[in-house]
Amino acid sequence: MNSNQSENEVQSSHRPVQPANLQPINLQSTSAHQGINEGFEGLLVIGDPHIEGRQPNFRKDDYPNTILNKLEFCLGYCREHKLQPVCLGDLFDKPRDNPTWMIGRLIDMLSRTPMIGIYGNHDCGDPELNKHDSLSLLIKSGGYRLVSGSDFWTGAIGGRRLVVAGSSYRYPIPAEFETRFVPALEGDSSPPLVLWLTHHDIDFAGYESGRFEAHEITNVDLLINGHIHRRCDPIIAGKTTWINPGNISRRSRSEANKRQVPTAFAIRVDGSKIKVDKVMIPHESFETVFHESADAVGFESTASGFVAGMKELLQRRTDSGAGLKEFIEHNIRQFEPDVAKQINQLMLEVTETGAATTTAAAKTTGGAANG
Repeated sequence: MNSNQSENEVQSSHRPVQPANLQPINLQSTSAHQGINEGFEGLLVIGDPHIEGRQPNFRKDDYPNTILNKLEFCLGYCREHKLQPVCLGDLFDKPRDNPTWMIGRLIDMLSRTPMIGIYGNHDCGDPELNKHDSLSLLIKSGGYRLVSGSDFWTGAIGGRRLVVAGSSYRYPIPAEFETRFVPALEGDSSPPLVLWLTHHDIDFAGYESGRFEAHEITNVDLLINGHIHRRCDPIIAGKTTWINPGNISRRSRSEANKRQVPTAFAIRVDGSKIKVDKVMIPHESFETVFHESADAVGFESTASGFVAGMKELLQRRTDSGAGLKEFIEHNIRQFEPDVAKQINQLMLEVTETGAATTTAAAKTTGGAANG
């Protein structure tokens, strides 16, 4: 618990505040008609791909194709090892207006290897996912199936029933999951093993924005959280273990991302236990995919050096405009106050214009956690 949280706040953290038009998941609804998925030997859990058609935050590679290739590797690994792919939300970085070519490639990929999962804050332009969001196209195509407390996935893994349910962005994390609606498996009378997916600000150690405290969820063995982009130490709350694997995309030039290794988690069943193994995703080094910071460029403190620095910045610019403000802050002191003021004014005009196209999405989706 955070020191500034009251007891009431901690109790209410088990059920995040719901917008008026967003109804809580009905855990009493039945999914028995869906039956049990067979032919799988486990799951592959994929954290926050953040697929987009633009070049983000100091990345100097071809980010759109790089992240699509990472997802394609994961799907290929699933086919090779008979795993069901699972997404922890934020499949997309922008909820809408994504390039047609990119959505087309996703539809092709998921037509061969359908994915199950939840949606995150970056997947929806409104508080709840709807037909205007790009993810809805993948759902309509049959390539992506949303799971919840009432519409869960059940597979026969290692001779046991394994259930995948979850709470998408803004949906409450329950105190209990009712297992009597889980389809029966012939020859297995034991309780099902249950995995719960979330996309929340969980209060993991070292995560400063944690708002929801881990708690035991009756009948849930393992909770896997997305949203937080770095790996966190597990929390054991009664009979429920909470883990946070981090995302598979490194979207910002940060110390956390220097240490982050893009990894998916393979989930298998070993008797009465859920076994978790790490699967490293092929990736380039941090230095290969990110530009240096402005203070590392080392231009001389003269007007001509400033121009040379701006030229360098133009050559390595990103669609988001990252780097311009940082560069100017490091070099502005060499100019007379009036000149510096004009440079700052021009910078504000450029960055505000560039930000205008993403302001609406930013207000509704929020920022990526620890990108």
